[in-house]
Amino acid sequence: MDGIVTAAMLVIGDEILSGRTKDRNIGHLADVMTAIGIDLKEVRVVADDEPAIVDALNAVRAQYTYVFTTGGIGPTHDDITADAVSVAFGVPCEYDARAMTLLADSYSRRGIEFTETRKRMARMPRGATHIDNPVSVAPGFHIGNVYVMAGVPEIFQAMLDNVLPTLKTGTKLLSAAVHSPFGEGVIGAPLAKIQKEFPATIIGSYPKFRDGTFWTELVVRARDPQMLDSARKAVEAMVEELKAPKEDNQLA
Repeated sequence: MDGIVTAAMLVIGDEILSGRTKDRNIGHLADVMTAIGIDLKEVRVVADDEPAIVDALNAVRAQYTYVFTTGGIGPTHDDITADAVSVAFGVPCEYDARAMTLLADSYSRRGIEFTETRKRMARMPRGATHIDNPVSVAPGFHIGNVYVMAGVPEIFQAMLDNVLPTLKTGTKLLSAAVHSPFGEGVIGAPLAKIQKEFPATIIGSYPKFRDGTFWTELVVRARDPQMLDSARKAVEAMVEELKAPKEDNQLA
C-alpha cells in the first residue's frame, strides 16, 4: 500500500532472555517510529547464537522496509552481531579502518591501551557504513536495510537520532482512544462489526482493571483523518448504546 513504511527490530542478547537485563529500547523505538510515520510491525528477541541471529535477520530484512538491531557489538567474545550480520549478507567481517582510527584516538586521549579486545568494536561487514556514536565513540553500522546499534539505551538512542534523518517515512498512523466501562465480553461482538464496517482502520481493545472494576480502552487507528473520525464516532455510539448487566461488566 502506498505511503506505508515498515520496520522490524531484533533485540540480541542472552541477558535479555534470562531476565538479567530489562530491555528499554523497544518502547523507545516504537514511540519514535510511530511519530515519524514508520510502522514497527515485529520485534524478535534472539539469543547470542550466530545461526539464530542470521535466520531471524534474513527473515525480517526480506519482509520489512527497515530492520533495527540492538546489542552484541561490544568487545567481548559473546558480542557476535557483526559476525552474524556478515554471514547474513554473505560478506567478510573485518576491521574497519575509520572505526579503528576513531577508537585508537579516543583511547589515546584518555591514556588507555587500545587492546585487541577493544579493537573488536571496530569490526563490521565489508561495505557497511558507520552509524556515529556521540556517547562512547564505537560506531554502529548500516548495511542494506539493516541498522546495527548498541544495546545500552543511552547509546542506542543517540545512534538512532543519527539514523532518523536518513530514513524514508510514510503516512503517519493516527489514533484516537475511547473509554468503555464494559469488559471485552460485552463489547466483543459489536466492536467486531464496526471493524468490518471500517476495514481501513485498526481497532484494538485493551482491558484495564481499576478499583475492583474491569473496563476497556478502545483505540482506533487510521491513516486518513476522516476515516479515523468516522470510526471513532461509531465506537463512541456503540458504547453509549450498550446496556450491559452489571454482572457482565467483566474481562470476558
